[in-house]
Amino acid sequence: MKFIIKLHPEITIKSRSVRQRMAKLLQGNIRNVLKPLDENVKIRSEWDKLIVRSELDEHRQAMIELLACVPGIQSFLEVQEYKVSSLDEILIHAEQAFGPLLAGKTFCVRAKRRGQQGFSSLDVERYVGGGLFERCNTAGVKLKKPEVQVNLELEGERLYLVSEQFLGLGGYPIASQESVLSLMSGGYDSGVSSYQLIKRGSRVHYCFFNLGGPEHEAGVREVVYYLWKKYGASHRVKFISVPFEGVVGEILEKVENGYMGVILKRMMMRAGAAVAEKLAVNALVTGEAMGQVSSQTVTNLNVIDRVTEMLIMRPLIASDKQDIIDIARRIGTAPFAEKMPEYCGVISSSPTIKAKMTRVVEAEGHFDFRVLEQAIASACVEDVRMLEHKRLLPEVEFTAANTTQEDSNEIILDIRPPEEEEVAPLKVAGCEVRVMPFFKLSSQFSELDASKTYLLYCDRGVMSRLQAIHLKEQGFENVKVYKP
Repeated sequence: MKFIIKLHPEITIKSRSVRQRMAKLLQGNIRNVLKPLDENVKIRSEWDKLIVRSELDEHRQAMIELLACVPGIQSFLEVQEYKVSSLDEILIHAEQAFGPLLAGKTFCVRAKRRGQQGFSSLDVERYVGGGLFERCNTAGVKLKKPEVQVNLELEGERLYLVSEQFLGLGGYPIASQESVLSLMSGGYDSGVSSYQLIKRGSRVHYCFFNLGGPEHEAGVREVVYYLWKKYGASHRVKFISVPFEGVVGEILEKVENGYMGVILKRMMMRAGAAVAEKLAVNALVTGEAMGQVSSQTVTNLNVIDRVTEMLIMRPLIASDKQDIIDIARRIGTAPFAEKMPEYCGVISSSPTIKAKMTRVVEAEGHFDFRVLEQAIASACVEDVRMLEHKRLLPEVEFTAANTTQEDSNEIILDIRPPEEEEVAPLKVAGCEVRVMPFFKLSSQFSELDASKTYLLYCDRGVMSRLQAIHLKEQGFENVKVYKP
């Protein structure tokens, strides 16, 4: 089994030294990806292509699927190789390979030629095409849109009969560009932006700010592992999870409503820059697109960027949302994004679109930065390969209460942010309602009467479910979810 790997065109126009370096990187990347299927796979680098050989034909389909997702490959051909010296020999091999496919069908011959031969590409096409027409009972030669196209490549005395051609990913080989740290939320945007940096040749590490507990992290782990396994498996990278619930709580308590979103993003950039420095990475990557949400206006992005001197890359900045979703579907991350829950209570209800730097500085003056420092210090760093073996979804069961009866043992716990609870206080006839914002549950839930059962409530039912799972994992059994 043999494949001819065509380099991405941008590689072929580089200087000789750069092209050789990229080809060598691509050669190593392909070997790393194919090695689990064939430890003895052979890869030879030539001027403008790579030759891949394997004796294990049973892995043909798996190898094709892997090669199609290696950055730096524009296309690749599955070929049969022969040594020839005349047009007659070329015709004999072409008839053996393609004869059974041509019966009753229209066809044409396409030839590419390099090196020194006594004939031209057009000579090959005419001679082989005429011979196949006479010998194979075809329906005739058809130069435009034939049913079968016979592809031949000649290089010196070597003939390559192209069985099939496959489209590659394009881009540059991984590690040909500097490493980056992608800030992952698990949605459409961060997955696509990470993919685009992988395709461009960067080794992409992943940083996740946990706003919603174990289930939020579980979903992000799945999409990160998928991206790495499918497009970046030639290199080891890190997955970093930063517990950000305390940071959110501090913002909700001390920052005015309109500035919560901008300041949350600034805290994420501070934390991301700190993580990146530890990994010796010089750039952050986000999935932000201009105007998509309130924090992504030009003014607000400028305010966010001033929090760090580290380069912040936004590959989707001018992309339409539908275009991003279409790419996510094509690369396979859409199913993860579609099931990723929204997290209520973590952004402003009336966000500003033109944040003023003076007010941001004033608001952050009330923020306890020890909370952010503790979050960064508590970050969990893992090899992305371990995400496959670690349990992704917490196995925690709890009962969702749809209605409440006059049961003095049950208390509804409204965990919405204060500003949401103040606008629409929850009142349920026959049941006591207490207020405890979700960001205080980890520190104050243990102080509640353990003989009571607490029904957590939020507007969408997402945060309450996540917090119930989180409390269950901490050993509290007296918790349910309230669904009006």
